[in-house]
Amino acid sequence: QVQLVESGGGLVQAGDSLRLSCGVSGRTFSLYAMGWFRQAPGKEREFVSAINWSGSSTYYGNSVKGRFTISRDNAKNTVSLQMNRLEPEDTAVYYCAVASNPGVYTRTAAYAYWGQGTQVTVSS
Repeated sequence: QVQLVESGGGLVQAGDSLRLSCGVSGRTFSLYAMGWFRQAPGKEREFVSAINWSGSSTYYGNSVKGRFTISRDNAKNTVSLQMNRLEPEDTAVYYCAVASNPGVYTRTAAYAYWGQGTQVTVSS
């Protein structure tokens, strides 16, 4: 059974930083790409960032490019999302997900397992 547990969300002010982490168990973590998505109330789930199996390739959504950084530690089965210069528009529930394959993917359909999500709220 694959389990993903996100942590690190919270309430911050615009311009602040947060670091989200996601621990994965029940699967050979190092074989698969990982992704972060977010969903704001009334909106569809949005791609935020993805990283391939080795960490050598990363990809970001346009709205977070230059502010967020994804990384992974295959020895610890964790993936992290460093979020800098947060904006009120970043307010959402953030989800980490395990892809079905090693590459980098932006579509939700490419991800087989999802965490429960962690709330990030950015006040203006």
